[in-house]
Amino acid sequence: MKIFIRLTAIAATTICLSMASYAQTPWDEVMMGKGEICTALIYEHSSWDQYWEGTYLRENANIGTFTRQTIMPMIAMGISKKINIIASLPYINTKASGGTQAGQSGIQDLSIAAKVDWLQKQVGKGKLLFLTNAHFSTPSSNYLSDYMPFSLGAGAPEIGLRGIGGYKMDNGIVFRAAAAYLWRGQTEVERDYYYENGSVYSTFMNVPNALNLHAAVGYWAFDNRLRMEATFMSLNCLTGDDIRSYNRPQPTNKMEVSQVGAWVQYFIKSDRGLGALAYFNQTVSGRNMGKATTFGIGLTYQFKAF
Repeated sequence: MKIFIRLTAIAATTICLSMASYAQTPWDEVMMGKGEICTALIYEHSSWDQYWEGTYLRENANIGTFTRQTIMPMIAMGISKKINIIASLPYINTKASGGTQAGQSGIQDLSIAAKVDWLQKQVGKGKLLFLTNAHFSTPSSNYLSDYMPFSLGAGAPEIGLRGIGGYKMDNGIVFRAAAAYLWRGQTEVERDYYYENGSVYSTFMNVPNALNLHAAVGYWAFDNRLRMEATFMSLNCLTGDDIRSYNRPQPTNKMEVSQVGAWVQYFIKSDRGLGALAYFNQTVSGRNMGKATTFGIGLTYQFKAF
């Protein structure tokens, strides 16, 4: 059996959109103005035919190519100029090109985030920035978290706190780095015994807490109508076990992943209305994780509500 890809929620809590005609993610410097609302719909496709069993990269021989597709509606609102609220609820579909196991489909986790802009200070030829993002997510359906890699998610609540620092130059170039601590709870599974560095007699599994790092170099062009970024992301669980040889993955596994990617977004108007985006991520290293190639496309629509 092969490993479950949980890019955090990274794709579930990862691409949160909003803004006065700009899209925001959990790790960027973008904020919406007071009374601005943005709706978004994103499609994401991720696939892999190799995975890391512990730190050993092996072929996905018994299930072929694993595919995970996500449709994610989102809504964001500017409570004030300094505080934004973002919510998302993804629909997931998983399948494999080989083997006998059936894929799964359904609603995954509801995520709600609050983003706060603490600092924008002119320093030299640009602005020094600091923001925070706190989020909470919880399963929204009774999916099987222990059915990996076909599970829709980890089946556990998550609380995250992220700090975001950056420097946005007056010519449109942006340098940004973000770090988050992710606390995860327990997931209930349909067995009362499992192995995690020893025998455990329980129907609950602890999902390891994790650190999530993100860095980007970006550029805003055409009066802030075109946004382009080169990105790096890593997720590292702080505890957990490795997938045992020729065995199934499970929510207790110590997952690590590093990705490089690109993000492009275009806004038809510079203040409100319709926008489009596309992104690409490639996994370059990992542990207990699929070596995934991911792309996504989406539409956003932003308007003034109050």
